Amino acid sequence: MAKVSIRNVWKKYGEFPAVKDLNIECPDGSFLSILGPSGCGKSSTMRMIAGLEHITAGDIYFDEQRINDLAPKDRDVSMVFENYALYPHKTVFDNMANPLKLRGQDSARIKERVGQAANLLEIGELLHRRPQELSGGQKQRVAIGRAIVREPKLFLFDEPIAHLDAKLRAHMRGEIKHLQRTLGTTMIYVTHDQLEAMSMADTIAVMHEGELQQLGSPREVYNNPVNAWVAGFVGEPAMNFLTCDVRGDGGEVLLAHPNFGIALKPEQVKCLNGRKGGGSVRMGVRPDALNIALERPAEPAIAGEVFVNELLGGDMIVEVQLSDARVRVKTSPEFPGNPGDKCYLTVNRDKWHAFATDTGKAYF
Repeated sequence: MAKVSIRNVWKKYGEFPAVKDLNIECPDGSFLSILGPSGCGKSSTMRMIAGLEHITAGDIYFDEQRINDLAPKDRDVSMVFENYALYPHKTVFDNMANPLKLRGQDSARIKERVGQAANLLEIGELLHRRPQELSGGQKQRVAIGRAIVREPKLFLFDEPIAHLDAKLRAHMRGEIKHLQRTLGTTMIYVTHDQLEAMSMADTIAVMHEGELQQLGSPREVYNNPVNAWVAGFVGEPAMNFLTCDVRGDGGEVLLAHPNFGIALKPEQVKCLNGRKGGGSVRMGVRPDALNIALERPAEPAIAGEVFVNELLGGDMIVEVQLSDARVRVKTSPEFPGNPGDKCYLTVNRDKWHAFATDTGKAYF
């Protein structure tokens, strides 16, 4: 097992900076997910950790050993790819045993380690088969088993389940998380799927355009995003955003919109850095922090019109048309509203957010 430290790391392809001054600490035995859209620099980061890409500037440490100049084979890292990378002419046993054979391990030790890994992954009955005889999920287990038998300090997973069907992805998420807990080995998992990161990782590093946006637990990233980009990227359905004016009204400070005016809590007013009137902010509220009703409630509410209903099993997503935007609300499947009906939304003010309109930085 290893603690991984990424310190002021840059990666440039020619003059283009794919990774910019990246700083991440991954504690020994933890599960870190690097999350971001395509082109954000997450795979380049993983490849630098593995030694497959040259580091333009900065340092990477395993524990306190600087590994910038170590060859990939000397880093004691096992990597699992999206495309499995199995030898088609070899059996499952031989694919899993290959790293040990290259190290010159004796046959008894190889048989023992492959057997242990196969039992852990529940593929013991597949050891005689070849890759073309396996399903996608079985191939992925073989690729993971090949990584396990080496007993590395660090596992690197590069979007390993991205191409599997939804049901199998859900199953493999649980399997990989359980595997990491069982082995206790440090794991870094790259993905563009925020559901994978949120459900599996101890810590999430959110990247965008080569820069680290936020590093924290899934709960921290979801509940306290540091900027509007993170808030909009993490969460499904995505956060709603509305541009609002900040207005003083007697002793209260309101977020004012053509459809509503709702007072901020005193502690939220303080977060606006003394802005008690004038200027605008981007209000952000998640669909599950809104309630919807067809009758006007007693408390301040957002007036709108039902645009469309989307039934999602145990939940319903209602899209509501406001004067200049649409917002989505998560509610019960029993919601009686139909497209065209007038409706009213109330906000859980403990769970709404305000972001700067220019930088996107979170006020609260």
